[in-house]
Amino acid sequence: MEQKRRGNAMPDSRPNIVWLMAEDIGHDLACYGMEAVRTPVLDELARTGRKYMNCFCTNPICSPNRSAMMVGVHQVVTNSHMHRSNRDQPLPAPYRPITSYLREAGYTCIIGSDVVLSKGRKTDCNFKHEQLGPYDGVNQFGLFDKGCEISPEDAPFFAHIQLKVTHRGDWWNGVRKRSEHPVDPAAVKLPPYLADTPKIRLDWATYLDTVEHADHEVALLQEDLAEKGLLDNTILIFIGDNGRCNIRGKGYVHETGLRVPLIIAGPKRWVQQAEIDDVVCTNDISATVLQLAGVPLPDYMEARPLVGTEHPQAREYVYSARDGWDEVNECMRTVSTKRHAYIRNYLPELPYDQHQAYLDFHRPAVHEMRRLRAEGKLSGPTALFFADRKPPEELYDMVRDPHQLTNLADDPTSAPILADLRAKMADWQGTHVDLGLQDYATRECRPSQAGKIREWLQREKPEEWQRLQDGEIGEHYTDWARQLRGQ
Repeated sequence: MEQKRRGNAMPDSRPNIVWLMAEDIGHDLACYGMEAVRTPVLDELARTGRKYMNCFCTNPICSPNRSAMMVGVHQVVTNSHMHRSNRDQPLPAPYRPITSYLREAGYTCIIGSDVVLSKGRKTDCNFKHEQLGPYDGVNQFGLFDKGCEISPEDAPFFAHIQLKVTHRGDWWNGVRKRSEHPVDPAAVKLPPYLADTPKIRLDWATYLDTVEHADHEVALLQEDLAEKGLLDNTILIFIGDNGRCNIRGKGYVHETGLRVPLIIAGPKRWVQQAEIDDVVCTNDISATVLQLAGVPLPDYMEARPLVGTEHPQAREYVYSARDGWDEVNECMRTVSTKRHAYIRNYLPELPYDQHQAYLDFHRPAVHEMRRLRAEGKLSGPTALFFADRKPPEELYDMVRDPHQLTNLADDPTSAPILADLRAKMADWQGTHVDLGLQDYATRECRPSQAGKIREWLQREKPEEWQRLQDGEIGEHYTDWARQLRGQ
């Protein structure tokens, strides 16, 4: 096993790898066609590197998808599918986090960076782990060697850095106020399933302000690496952890919850420029990192390397799953191909909008559109998310209907496509154990912190709760949580 070379020994020829994980972001960069946003740094990485057009998550919520990416195995197989669960249970054998393999191979594993908002050290895995320290999966559960500071002595290194700014949070309004060129709400183009109101336009523009801030953070990271003489031997991987935090996005298995940006850039000896239309999975980054580091892929890993190999293997489809999220139970499964999306709703009697507390605090559009619905002003695409129940099956043609507005599941002319995608789903479920399907009808989800804060806010600060219901972008959630804990 190759160990890290130090001192005056010959330098390691393997690349450094920086994995940038932007939170809650869809295809919302200028290079992906998003209007009104400026992302010159990421656009340049996409121009010189590899831009993937059809990268799908295995789950539209952060912790299950992050768990799958850290292991390179679908979260429903490793019992990591319930949001922020099983933090006291080790990964079942033989599964291991990819950082344990990297460290054995001589890589320094680093979490976070001093140049990004709140230092970028989020892990959020649904299995027993500690951020720093050794790992054996029995008594020791550390994922990384050190935090934030990258130095030349660390090479070769693997740095996992979270770009938190795009995640919904108290900082959004501040980011917009500090922007030298805040996005003009009048210039944004809303998807047709959102009502076109001033508050929804402002919310969308503010989200794009955070995307621009993330782009600037990538520039700072590149400058830091360049100053240390590390950039020319470093591969940058930029990816979203799940789709944007808005209606039909994060938390839902429509395209806007599952399809994320993926850009891989670096020295041409490892990364050749291309726009890739093939279907790939977020888990494939796990295999890609190991491949670049010269680590043999474990037999259990179905993730596939995207670079570092002469013949990257394209996928026919990605199987994705949505299970419990905070206090809300759900069970959705989907098969995503290049052309079509098939969704099976195992709990069709539950509406999309279950009045989840997280949405109440972090999605102004939900409040705006609930108000419009109560006034009888939602119809057609804008009413889809607020239906009283979900269809048991959904089928969409992503070329003709990119916003997934027309469900073809009952269309006789689409019956052959429906049968084919049903067969693909049955094949995946027949060859894997999907633990989320074993108890979905009976499991109970725990009360969430957001739910407790909502109850307290409605009781103690009804005027603040009314501001949220009026569609304002919240900026006091952390303060409210602190006040509630202090009681």
